[in-house]
Amino acid sequence: MVTPEQISQARTSAAEDTEERDAIDFLIEMQAINEEELLAMLAQQYGMEMMSLEGYDIPQEVVSSVSVEVARYYHIVPVARHNDVLTVAMSDPSDMEKLDTLRYLLGGDVEAVAVPAKQIEKAIDKYYVEDEERLKAMINDKDVNSVEVLVSEDEETNVGAMDDDTIPIIRLATKVIVDAYKMKASDIHLEPMEKRYRIRYRIDGSLREVEGPPKYLQANFTSRIKIMSRMDITEKRIPQDGRIQISVGDKDIDLRVSSIPTVFGESIVMRILDKASIQLDIPKLGFYADDLDLVNKIINYPDGIFLVTGPTGSGKTTSLYAFLNTINTPARKLITVEDPVEYQLPGINQVQVDRHVDMTFAAALRSMLRQAPNIIMVGEIRDVETAEIAINASLTGHLVFSTLHTNDAPGAVTRLVDMGVKPFLVATSLRAVMAQRLLRRVCKECRQEHTPTAGEIRMLDLSPEYLANHKFYKGKGCPVCGYTGYKGRIGIYEIFLITEDVGRLIFANETSGRIREQARRNGMRSLRDDAMRKAEAGISSLEEVIFVTLRDDT
Repeated sequence: MVTPEQISQARTSAAEDTEERDAIDFLIEMQAINEEELLAMLAQQYGMEMMSLEGYDIPQEVVSSVSVEVARYYHIVPVARHNDVLTVAMSDPSDMEKLDTLRYLLGGDVEAVAVPAKQIEKAIDKYYVEDEERLKAMINDKDVNSVEVLVSEDEETNVGAMDDDTIPIIRLATKVIVDAYKMKASDIHLEPMEKRYRIRYRIDGSLREVEGPPKYLQANFTSRIKIMSRMDITEKRIPQDGRIQISVGDKDIDLRVSSIPTVFGESIVMRILDKASIQLDIPKLGFYADDLDLVNKIINYPDGIFLVTGPTGSGKTTSLYAFLNTINTPARKLITVEDPVEYQLPGINQVQVDRHVDMTFAAALRSMLRQAPNIIMVGEIRDVETAEIAINASLTGHLVFSTLHTNDAPGAVTRLVDMGVKPFLVATSLRAVMAQRLLRRVCKECRQEHTPTAGEIRMLDLSPEYLANHKFYKGKGCPVCGYTGYKGRIGIYEIFLITEDVGRLIFANETSGRIREQARRNGMRSLRDDAMRKAEAGISSLEEVIFVTLRDDT
């Protein structure tokens, strides 16, 4: 292909070159040989196939399998994946050492095809430049600079260690948390999908997807979150729990972190616990005047059990903290046992459940009674042992607050009996049960009058006379509410008093339906009744009422 004179000239130029290019580079520069012909000859010699990337579309999931740093440093680009074998394009078929290095770095089998260098450079720019620019925009957020991860001295090395490679990941992880806090999210969901890494924020009870990092950063991003939450980054096969404490400006925020292994990696959920945002003023929880009077009456009983029921995320803990804060006076001793202690309340003794040392709800509750408290709060009644200790405490002159997972308030009676508590103990110790949900508020900025649809009228059984006397509203969607039509949430409540006639039904072990009927005759307002009151006032929408509540006859 070349003459001895051309080889001699190329070798001389290479020896004098300050950029350390070899003789082959100069033969190409001299146009003594054609780059593609040379590549084809080398590919044949090393048993490698030739390939052209012109007009070839590389799938995104293949691109995501190699980071931009690896692609640029080793001058390769992934082009295909088949049966767990990754095929990469490289411009020097003789570089077997590079292939071995890639197999080690990528943790799998790697094969190569020969592709001209210019095509590889073009492909890297095409498939990776968008990710690079997006990452730069994400990590160069000025708000990230005001965030400090709070750690103890012995954890400082692990959590705070930074070098040129880890700083972008650290800033990216911090930005995800800061953005969620600014958007008033309650949870951050980091979810590995097959072809992408999804990040979603739970805002006002609904999940909203936001821009996430490229798939190839999944492992690094997950490791950073686990380091921040003091988890074991080497353990990826079992669920783990942790906690992150950060300072944003002058506010301290706690995040409760949960990690669980999935098919495509570790899924992480972070619950944001903003101490400044918890509402400890009962009137601001959304009670109307009649319900507010009833609640104030119940929480000032001298003894008995007051249960708050509802699914996860319905605001039960917030309600209990507001009740405790209201009755917390120097004349009373209050103790709580929680799993975990989400917010620290001044003047209240709070105990953290720890199963590693056998500090269960039941064990903590027994010890608490020896502390001579006036009021006790048990984070959740999960078993008959805890229920019986709580009931005995209430029968010996203590006021006990707790939560239970039931759909409605009367259902709490059936739940306790199903656990194994004797009906007569339930009838004599239970004072009241409050079921609650959170209803999204219609956005004030884009609120407009809404004519009920035929479906809404049918689902809510609205009469023509009722419709003629009431107006309803719905959010149109605007930048303030993220184009959802809703901004913020308000509680709806079903308060079930254990009156004498209800107590007789419980003692007789009657069904939940019979107990509910009697409670309704006694004046109990259902969750849907309270939700409709808030829709009539323009606070929420009929659509939200249907979504959150059940019909009273279901």
